[in-house]
Amino acid sequence: MAGILAWFWNERFWLPHNVTWADLKNTEEATFPQAEDLYLAFPGAFCIFMVRLIFERFIAKPCAIALKIQANGPQIAQPNAILEKVFTAITKHPDEKRLEGLSKQLDWDVRSIQRWFRQRRDQEKPSTMAKFCESMWRFSFFLYVFIYGLQFLKKTPWFWDTRHCWYNYPYQPLTSDLHYYYILQLSFYWSLMFSQFIDIKRKDFGVMFVHHVVAILLMTFSYVTNMIRVGTLLFCLHETTDFILEAAKIANYVKFQKLCDLLFIIFAIAFIGTRLVIFPLWVLNTTLFESWQIVGPFPAWWVFNLLLLLILWLHCYWSYLIIKIACKAISKGKVSKDDRSDVESSSDEEDSEPPGTNPHTATTTNRTSGTNGYLLTGPCTMDD
Repeated sequence: MAGILAWFWNERFWLPHNVTWADLKNTEEATFPQAEDLYLAFPGAFCIFMVRLIFERFIAKPCAIALKIQANGPQIAQPNAILEKVFTAITKHPDEKRLEGLSKQLDWDVRSIQRWFRQRRDQEKPSTMAKFCESMWRFSFFLYVFIYGLQFLKKTPWFWDTRHCWYNYPYQPLTSDLHYYYILQLSFYWSLMFSQFIDIKRKDFGVMFVHHVVAILLMTFSYVTNMIRVGTLLFCLHETTDFILEAAKIANYVKFQKLCDLLFIIFAIAFIGTRLVIFPLWVLNTTLFESWQIVGPFPAWWVFNLLLLLILWLHCYWSYLIIKIACKAISKGKVSKDDRSDVESSSDEEDSEPPGTNPHTATTTNRTSGTNGYLLTGPCTMDD
């Protein structure tokens, strides 16, 4: 085990040339990031999750009730053991051949069976109140960390001149404010890693899972190698738009459509501007070029920048979805169902149409009508 740990914490990988772990031990004069500090993120994640439960139960839910947001879920499907077995063990979207077989077996018409499967799928969708509570919690947390981060960073020299991220690197002391900011962010992402399995499921679950993993790896890498100054810039940049998106979703749940549309437009402009313009010119410029000139590359530096480039790829993917949503919104006159839906994908609607109906036409009609009233915008859980 000692040999494995020595190999893993090899100074030639983690630190610049001629720097050792002994050089970064805490002293009376200065405190530096220590790998064992990262363990604080696990009790922190648990505390954040408990705070979330309390917030949703005693703050968000009363607000939802006061705003008369629907608490009940969709209509419950009629109990049927045969259909339930097919739904849970075989498929949630039976094809035409299976529908005809079930129709003969149950002596039901095909349309009734389609309706049953649609209602049964709807049962697994969360209520509007549940989504409102989740969005209100995310809005509150994102707004808090954004304000805290901005208040903290505007007093730092590296916020105004990114070259200060690398001056005297890696012998940059860790302040209490910086430590709190980092551990809070890492704790939140660890809480997302676990809560995403019980949160509202969305179509880009896999992409968001990759995002959370990359975010945790970036925070861990930057903390261990004391690249925390540039890490705080990354935090601030990503928090700029997260609370705006959650505010747009809240506006949609309370049926303030014009406010929802306005917030979505602001979010779309801010997201593309920060992720595809400021992120490369501000963050990637300093991590790739300024650090190369001042410090020079080392193995962990390459890994850190590769992770940042992966984040940029995710930004491009989500920006594509946002532009796609905006084009649909312009053609329809409002933000409606899209590729990042809070509810099921369009395939659900296509499968639920009666025989003889054109699935494309039916789906288009449903989307245009906006009947379910959910905000279906871009990267809602991104907490990049």
